[in-house]
Parts: sequence; C-alpha cells; structure tokens
Amino acid sequence: MAVLGACAVWSLVTAAVHGGRPEGVLLAVLALAAGYAAGRISGALLPVAAPCAGAVAGLTLTVTLPRLAPGPETVAPLGHAGATAAVLTLSAGAACCAAWATRVPLLRVALWLLAAGGAVAGALLGSTTAVVTCSAVLLCSLATGRIRHRGPALATLAAATALVTGLTWAVAAKALPAGLTGALTDQLTPRRIDLWHDALGMARREAGLGVGPGRFGELSPTAAEASLSDGKPHSAPLQLAAEQGVVGSLLLAAVFCWVLFALWRAPRPTPVVLSAGATLTALAAVAAIGNALSFTTVSVGAGLLAGLATARPLAQEQPALPEAASEFVERDLHHGDRPAA
Repeated sequence: MAVLGACAVWSLVTAAVHGGRPEGVLLAVLALAAGYAAGRISGALLPVAAPCAGAVAGLTLTVTLPRLAPGPETVAPLGHAGATAAVLTLSAGAACCAAWATRVPLLRVALWLLAAGGAVAGALLGSTTAVVTCSAVLLCSLATGRIRHRGPALATLAAATALVTGLTWAVAAKALPAGLTGALTDQLTPRRIDLWHDALGMARREAGLGVGPGRFGELSPTAAEASLSDGKPHSAPLQLAAEQGVVGSLLLAAVFCWVLFALWRAPRPTPVVLSAGATLTALAAVAAIGNALSFTTVSVGAGLLAGLATARPLAQEQPALPEAASEFVERDLHHGDRPAA
C-alpha cells in the first residue's frame, strides 16, 4: 500500500507542477488496489472456484466486448488489441492457477483446456500477441510442476521483464543495429516507434518531474498529426518516464518488484505462484509495447490475479513450505531424523 500510495502522491505532485491530469493514474492505482483486495478475500474463501470464475469472466468479456472500453479506434495494432491480449493472458493465467490449486485430475485438465481457450480466442479475434502470450503462460505453467524452488524462477521472470523494457528503450533511442531496428519497425509499425521516440525525448528534457500526467498527447508531434489518437505513447515505461520523470519509472518498477516479492513469500503452492508470476510477466511485456495498462479492466485483472496467488486459503491446501524450511526438512530426513511436528 505504501508503494501504491507513493504512485498516487507523485502523480499529484507532477500534475501540480505542470498542470497535468492525474485522474488516469489515480484510477489505475485504485483499480489495482481494489482488484488485489478482492483477490485476497476470494482466494482465501474459494482458492479454486475464484480463479476459475475470473478466467471464465475474462474470456467471456473479450469475446463479447472485444474493444473493452469506449474511445477512438486508432489504426491497428495501436487500438484496443493490447487490452484484449492482456485480458486473455490474465484469463489464461487464472485458469492455470486454478488448475494447480485443485486436486481433482479431471478438473485440472479441463482448466488447462480453458487456459488454452485464451489462445484460441486470440486467434479468432486476430490478436497474434494474445496467441503468443497465452501459449507462453500455459507452457510455463505446465513446466512449473517440476520446479521446486520459486526464488530463481521469479528472478528469471524479473530479468525477462527488464530485458523487454530495455529493448523498448533501445528501439526508442534508435540504438539497435539497422537490420534489427528495421525488422522490429515492421512488426511494431513506424508510428509506434515515432511515439516512443517522442516519449523518450520528453523524458530526457524533463527527467525530474516529467511533462505532467496526461500531457503526452498535447506535446507529441506524432500524436498531433494523427486524425484519431488516444494521446498515449503505447508503452507504459516510456509513458511514465515522459509524464512523471525518473521517479515515475522507478515507482512502476517498484510495484512490479513488490508483486514478485509477495509471490515469493506467498503460502500458496509453488506452481500456483509461478503460474501467476509468468502471467504478470507476460502482461508487463504487453504493457511495455502497448497501451494495455490504460484500461481499467486490465488493472483490476492484474490486481485480482496477484491477490489470488498471494492469498492464504482458509481450506487446507497441499503444503507449500518456504525454501529454507523445505531444505531443513529434507536435510533432517536425509540424516534419518523426523522433523518436529
């Protein structure tokens, strides 16, 4: 709560200095906190049914309402495709968490099929990103059954997020080789690269406080030239750096690192924790190259999944000892001693 409170306060500070509009940031913070609280409560009461219901709700929402929110429809893939991919990814992650939480083999297989349904829905909606991220989440979740120690796995997820973010900054700064830059430009579209370049320029000019929340669309030449524009650079790290300076970027990183730390300390079984971690990492990658976090639905879903994966269920689950405790028990059993009750 301290980290989220700092995000809200800093958006108000930067808005007061430059006359920005902090309502979007405040709404995102509120949505994330509300989703996390709901996830902790529902995860404690219904550790299997709650993530299952969340997965079905997310899948149904994206199929029946692909745009997820009103607003101008910009040229693909800069429109609502990022939010669609994010919600489908969160749905797949929730289904995987429910699959590892249940002890019924048939239900576990059905929930994994539900997770695969996210990739199928992404293909039907024409979202290549959703197909890739949902498939990656499902494969990572299946692999977590063989992982005994969650610490190194979570560290790997953090490194993957840092790599994607660094690649985004390198593309915006045009610091990559020409061949690689050309290939990425073809995939990301030249307009998106121009938006990133504008955001990086603002971040360099106003590194301390940024240009103010919600002011990117006013100051970006690329956004001003578009007939239909949502006024965003379509990259969460670059948007925070441009509008709220270095401190805004550090606060965004602090939120993600805190989530990983909470997952590391969570009492849930390791496969549940790592499935949620892989899902949130995929979401971070989508947010680094799109505007997914601009949608309240995505913020609520991310908080809900984090809360479900860190909840302490009231019903008895399969034991998930911390790494140090499990190593202590294994050492005692190896020497022929029985662990204390």
